[in-house]
Amino acid sequence: MRLDLKSKIREVPDFPKKGILFYDITTLLSDSAAMQEAIHQLTLPYRDKQIQKVVAVESRGFIFGAPIAGHLNAGFVPVRKPGKLPHTQIEEHYDLEYGTDTLGIHEDAILPGERVLIVDDLLATGGTMAATAKLVQRLGGDIVGIVFMIELLFLKGREKLKDLPVFSLLTYE
Repeated sequence: MRLDLKSKIREVPDFPKKGILFYDITTLLSDSAAMQEAIHQLTLPYRDKQIQKVVAVESRGFIFGAPIAGHLNAGFVPVRKPGKLPHTQIEEHYDLEYGTDTLGIHEDAILPGERVLIVDDLLATGGTMAATAKLVQRLGGDIVGIVFMIELLFLKGREKLKDLPVFSLLTYE
């Protein structure tokens, strides 16, 4: 019997600012059965896809990415903000609502042709994930899928990922 994972997400009005409804995953994470079920459901579509690397975005993506990599018997690759990776890296700059940001990945983290699953906790506007996908593609990785715990459909982030296979476990209109 599957757990109702949506019921494990706490909705916090007016966070981080007035008018925003924040979907708090910490309540799901603190429930062992819900966390295990979420990892199971996020992994299930990729069990027979011969995933070699799981790439996850700092920092909440790491929460799901590492256990998914373990379940898929794949390596784990972190994508980080500037100044956080100790070895030679490539970077991708992307636009935010008010400015720009940068993500980096070690230049030797993915070999050309490796089958990659990208993981993050939330798909909102899609900018962070589009930049992450570009990093993987620049290294020659074959993106088999992009998986999210939550997708906010009303922000249309999937449009920035339109040529990539996206799977979201929970969606909000």
